[in-house]
Amino acid sequence: MRVAMIGTGYVGLVSGACFADFGHVVTCVDKDELKIERLRQNIIPIFEPGLDDLVATNARDGRLKFAVDGAQAIREADAVFIAVGTPSRRGDGHADLSYVYAAAEEIAGLIEGFTVIVTKSTVPVGTGDEIERIIRERRPDADFAVVSNPEFLREGAAIDDFKRPDRVVVGTDSERARLVMAELYRPLNLNETPILFTGRRTSELIKYAANAFLAMKITFINEMADLCETLGADVQQVARGIGLDNRIGSRFLHAGPGYGGSCFPKDTLALVRTATDAGSPVRLIETTVAVNDARKKAMANRVADALGGSVAGKTVGVLGLTFKPNTDDMRDAPSLDIVPELLKGGATVKAFDPEGMKEAATLLPDIQYCDGPYDAVAGADVVLILTEWDQFRALDLDRVKLLMNAPVMVDLRNIYSAPDMKVRGFSYSSIGRPSES
Repeated sequence: MRVAMIGTGYVGLVSGACFADFGHVVTCVDKDELKIERLRQNIIPIFEPGLDDLVATNARDGRLKFAVDGAQAIREADAVFIAVGTPSRRGDGHADLSYVYAAAEEIAGLIEGFTVIVTKSTVPVGTGDEIERIIRERRPDADFAVVSNPEFLREGAAIDDFKRPDRVVVGTDSERARLVMAELYRPLNLNETPILFTGRRTSELIKYAANAFLAMKITFINEMADLCETLGADVQQVARGIGLDNRIGSRFLHAGPGYGGSCFPKDTLALVRTATDAGSPVRLIETTVAVNDARKKAMANRVADALGGSVAGKTVGVLGLTFKPNTDDMRDAPSLDIVPELLKGGATVKAFDPEGMKEAATLLPDIQYCDGPYDAVAGADVVLILTEWDQFRALDLDRVKLLMNAPVMVDLRNIYSAPDMKVRGFSYSSIGRPSES
């Protein structure tokens, strides 16, 4: 089948490359000429394991193309995917749908023959109705169907998530659209992947509900971590104890500094706004948003506590800046709340991240960026682990201790053992576990 993918951000580029790898002919369209030219040269704008090879292979074989002008690709397409950004709108937290509606306007003037227009972007309930209205108003003669097909891609594991998903959700009442979508995803039949066909509004809500539930699960275990610290319990054992219950499951039960990234913060906020406007507020999600925001801001206090109450005049070596490992994404990363608080308290901050420093430098310009983890901890009064990159899990701790002014570690990802750190002579604090000094 022929596919036009409007937008070459995280979702659009990964989805386009994977559809091409399924054997479809895909054209990824973006208004950014430099970005398109670089993609043609296989210069990938994001870090995602395996994506560069996937793009190169399918571009070489002629199944994946990149274009600034999408007119021809849209005219020839069986399916046109809208995969543009929907950031939080400034001031009110609603999803900014201006890029989605601009794409709909452009698509309306170009489609020929029956075309399935698929919303891959995360959008509030009812957006598909508005897209259909825009296109119908512009092209009363057009033969098309608007479909919701939300993405469920984890950064750092997006290719595997696309090719081996837990499920595919398709929202449409059109039988012809169902057939087109079934054909697009037919390669997943080998894995017996469930394809859930629903109404369009239901599909739109499924995406928000899924992200809100996962964000709530993270926030729940973070609050349990705080309780563990007060009562002398171990949150990792609590998480294991409840995660072995099949009704709960172990995933997303990892205590830390709070969730961040491109999805959970904006999607929970958008769901709150949508529910409030509909007169059916979602109190659990409202609380989740508030608790998570407060948690990220409070994490700097843990560093101050480890240093006797103040970071003034101290050097903090920060390991990890991105919101999670295996990505260069800095959007709503906890570091964006924690590092400024450390600077405000009078600390000097040295930092290293394997992939995120280029983006971080534009957001956190007042810190020193280092060439590696040992450079970051050299001369530090405390080392702060913010992101659980694999290379931070097996540091030469004897070397770290020798390089630091004092052997103090604040581990916000619980990647080390408190008893082991005590044996090695570190003053060590973590999340939801008894401290060892």
